[in-house]
Amino acid sequence: MSLEALIERCQSLYEDVSLKAVRAWKDAHPGAKAIGYMPVYVPREIIHAAGMLPVGLMGSDIEIIRGDAYYQSYICHIPRSTIELAVSGRLDALDGMLFPSICDVIRNLSGMWKLMFPDKYAKYLDLPQNFDAAVGGTFYAGELRALMADLEALGGTPITNERLLASIALYNRNRELVQGLYDLRAEQPWQVPTVELYLLLRAGNVLPVEEHNQILEAYRDELQRVERPQLDNSRIVLTGSFCEQPPLGLIRTIERSGCYIVEDDFVLGSRWIQGAVAEEGDALDNLVQAFLDKTVETASVYIADKPKGAALVSKCRQRQGEGVIFCAASFCDPALLDQPMLAHAVESQGIPFTEFKYSENTGQFQVIKEQTGTFSDSIKLWGHS
Repeated sequence: MSLEALIERCQSLYEDVSLKAVRAWKDAHPGAKAIGYMPVYVPREIIHAAGMLPVGLMGSDIEIIRGDAYYQSYICHIPRSTIELAVSGRLDALDGMLFPSICDVIRNLSGMWKLMFPDKYAKYLDLPQNFDAAVGGTFYAGELRALMADLEALGGTPITNERLLASIALYNRNRELVQGLYDLRAEQPWQVPTVELYLLLRAGNVLPVEEHNQILEAYRDELQRVERPQLDNSRIVLTGSFCEQPPLGLIRTIERSGCYIVEDDFVLGSRWIQGAVAEEGDALDNLVQAFLDKTVETASVYIADKPKGAALVSKCRQRQGEGVIFCAASFCDPALLDQPMLAHAVESQGIPFTEFKYSENTGQFQVIKEQTGTFSDSIKLWGHS
């Protein structure tokens, strides 16, 4: 498949709010279940080991008609669009939903879901904020055992240690391929446009991991056949978009304004675990240990023993970022509460930054284009530390 065909396939999956790919997978696997999950992170390996399809939901920029009736106006957009998708029947292919403990909005959405769809499986997955093995690790192991028991009862497939280890291996490969493309983009951002990389990540939300791995491998191979022009763009680290996602047009606008995005936190669940999960021994313990030791630092994770913003500064240095764009969803409490501390951290290191907010249904990008274009120009004119 050509590079253009690969991206076209991924964009069609991105634009399909009715989950046709999920329905097709269920038709090809009679009796199998599909389990949706909200951002940011759930252990997809467990869902896969249960013989089910993990389906990542990230809202949509569809017109909200009924969804606004369920939530107040001063919270982010993602719960309203998710409810709209559900009440309009677009999510009927899902047999259950997982709601990880990312923020109060997702917690409230889990309760709303149980009220609206009492016949569907729904679970609030409480991710620990204490990373001590004896405390958070013990708690998280209990949460995962409860999840495994629920999925076994729902689907009828025992989640054996062997099955879970096999699923871990597949998702390790997925993380490796994704990280490889992120590394390549940092080295040659003109070769790996962020719009394409983003669409590749979003395809992984609805495809089985085996197929997604094939797409990532094919994209990597096809990149070797093309030579794209290198522009005099600024190298930008973008942060704040870990949950509600920016519109595709916004990402494209930032790139066209003169910015190479060399690091971001889009679709962060696919990179939540930094590195490989152990593939031998007790599979559940391996998932727990990976969560404790390899969880990415982001606004929805409690950081107790490090200065706030140190990880962002380190990432800027690692990726040779010349500036930071704080790109957060409107009313996203975790991102916006963290932002002043992160801004102070990068400013103290002489790293320039700018910021704006968006909603997933934002349609006008001219102001953002002018802002990010001016930011890029200022870096080129006056440099950075």
